[in-house]
Amino acid sequence: MKPAQCKPGAYASLLPGTRRAGIVATVSAVVCASSILAISPASAAVPAFPDNLVVFPDRDFVTIEGYQDRVGQTATVEVTRPNVGVIGSARSEVAAGDVAFEINHPGGVCWGAGTGVNVTPDIRPGDVVSIKFDGEAASAGEAKVQDTYVTAASERSGNTVTVNGYLGNGVSPDQLEQRIIEPALKDTGVGRRDVRALPGPLTPSDNGGYSSGLDISGNTFTATYVFEEQAAAELAASAAGARSMAWELTDVDGNRQGLTISEYGEPGGPGMGGCPNGPLQSGPAAPSNITAANVAGGIKLNWKPAAAIPGTPAITGYRAVAVGKTETLNEKEEIGKRISGAGATGTTITGLKSGEQYDVFVVGVSSVGETFPAAHAVPQTDSTAPTVSASPNGLTSPVPQTVTLAASETGSDIYYTVDGSDPVVSGGGLGDQAIRYEGPLNITTTTTLRFAAFDPSGNVSQISEATFTITNDPVPAAPAAPTAVAGKGTATLSWNAPNPGAEGLSISEYSVQAYTLDGAAFGAARSAGTATTFTYEGLAADTAYQFTVKAKNVNGWGAESNKSASMTAEGDIVAKAGPDQAVARRTTATTVTLDGTGSTTTGATYLWEQIPTGTTDPNKVTLAGATTLKPTFSLQVFKYPMTNSPLTFRLTVTAGGTVKTDEVRVTPVPDRVTVSSAQWKSGDFRISGTGSVIGATVTVRVGGPTGRSLGQVAVTAAAAPATGGEFSLRLRNAAAGTTNPGSIYVESTVGGTAGPILVTNR
Repeated sequence: MKPAQCKPGAYASLLPGTRRAGIVATVSAVVCASSILAISPASAAVPAFPDNLVVFPDRDFVTIEGYQDRVGQTATVEVTRPNVGVIGSARSEVAAGDVAFEINHPGGVCWGAGTGVNVTPDIRPGDVVSIKFDGEAASAGEAKVQDTYVTAASERSGNTVTVNGYLGNGVSPDQLEQRIIEPALKDTGVGRRDVRALPGPLTPSDNGGYSSGLDISGNTFTATYVFEEQAAAELAASAAGARSMAWELTDVDGNRQGLTISEYGEPGGPGMGGCPNGPLQSGPAAPSNITAANVAGGIKLNWKPAAAIPGTPAITGYRAVAVGKTETLNEKEEIGKRISGAGATGTTITGLKSGEQYDVFVVGVSSVGETFPAAHAVPQTDSTAPTVSASPNGLTSPVPQTVTLAASETGSDIYYTVDGSDPVVSGGGLGDQAIRYEGPLNITTTTTLRFAAFDPSGNVSQISEATFTITNDPVPAAPAAPTAVAGKGTATLSWNAPNPGAEGLSISEYSVQAYTLDGAAFGAARSAGTATTFTYEGLAADTAYQFTVKAKNVNGWGAESNKSASMTAEGDIVAKAGPDQAVARRTTATTVTLDGTGSTTTGATYLWEQIPTGTTDPNKVTLAGATTLKPTFSLQVFKYPMTNSPLTFRLTVTAGGTVKTDEVRVTPVPDRVTVSSAQWKSGDFRISGTGSVIGATVTVRVGGPTGRSLGQVAVTAAAAPATGGEFSLRLRNAAAGTTNPGSIYVESTVGGTAGPILVTNR
């Protein structure tokens, strides 16, 4: 896993670092380490720190944080409502910086950007916001909108301010926080733009200026603030948008992920000019694939029914009008029809003036209005016959087939027969046995289909024919490729049972076939009975093979599976270096044991060697017992230029003049370090951050990862309720320097690194 290219998060102050109500969390988290985030399995879809999804449901606004290893890639964000579907989406490119991108917020993109779902979703609790990158099937993160909000404006009594709110049954009280935002509070004893209340009794803020607490009872909460100054209380009580904030989870390092920020009194809908309306202000979609044909007596229209955007009112029907092109006294003739039902596929407008030419307009209709602008079609006079095809176009099959008929012109009517007669007779009339095609046909017995199509102008296609021979003797499906584990002249294979062919059938036996890597079949196929494991014997030693499996039922053998991965059968002399290992770095040297158990033991000698990455390898170790089956080495504490790249070791087994080798990789797993704040003024330089391993030593450097060390500091346990560890280094006078160093790097003795981190002026 490549190191993350980490940046501070815009909402990093919402992450760990809060010691008690009122303490401002200063984590602007930068994490640059090749490590894996451990989170609750039940919430595996929530992004892993430093990536995060922040949802503001009252403003229908979403912030995408992090994803700095994806800079330049395009992502799609979707809002999905259970049992409804996607109610909003947008695409944007990930930018470098604190925020990857935002949706429905000045400086960001509108809902519907790049997706065509042109509605600003009314985001509600229970909705799921997800992000997916182009070319990837899996989601890169999901956040469920938490069911919590402030229920009334803030109330003040003297220096005390209270805020009441609601939390749903699915919201964890431990992940709840209430905040009041008012920039003018910076000029009071509070000293910051916001005040915060965490679950628990009134507790003084570490910064001073107020005490706060959050009382939770059932599905309600009350945040109480007691200010030292009445002016601060007045500012807090009059501030707009009091917030209820809830996270889905806290990871093992104390980072809070999947954030919902509800803001009392904030309006929803478009967050900036040019963005689409919300669902109750958006007219319905128009039908698509509209065709208009001049026919005897009028204009025949066909279309594909419109689909309402999930979350918007249902489409109830359509309105189609023909507007004459001749204008007299500023007037044009208009005539049309209203069509009920969202599934309608067309109409014919009649009563038109002979010799007049018309434009046609079609709109969808819902409870909030009609499509704007209307979809436009120009009637055509068509004399070209359509064509019609079947898919599949006839075949012999052991099982029933689903057959789809399609005409070349939209709006065509297709007719077919199954008795060999013509669906269309001389003069363009329908045959006695003609059936109108309404959807895919299920062919269960041997059948000859004959079919033809009429286009909207009445032109008729030639009659086509397709014969389907259904033998009704299905064989099993091909299994998935088996897995193969090498033994001495053997391979132990396993696979999953495939579909036996049809309901009521069962698999009676399997056949396993070995192939050499040149594709030649090796020996005879071996029957494996009804078991889904089999040991294939008689393989040539030290030879690579691949294997297939096929299944049999009463009707015969099914198709072979794909070939397994290549496997080399063992010979008399075997070298097994053991499974790859991931070893967590610690604050002291860690002993790692390699395991050659399974290698040849009789008359054998062993030699373990580390395979260097170059002429100088910063991760070079010394093996103890390199001529035994289980040597050891010491994984030292981290110090640049060491890396967390895998260490590769080769085991050489020699016996009776035969030499065999095998390799194993040991990957160091580092801690996770962040820099929360790096602030400088002449004579005073302060650096603080977090670390996932208490007791680690962090070195702060200037001028690059190998630059001058400014100092070292230990990671100590963070004060509750925060988890994990924290560090703080302060340099005074000459040590702080007379100029801002620009950027710094940090490295931990447990392998975590971060940087460059921009140093700000105080």
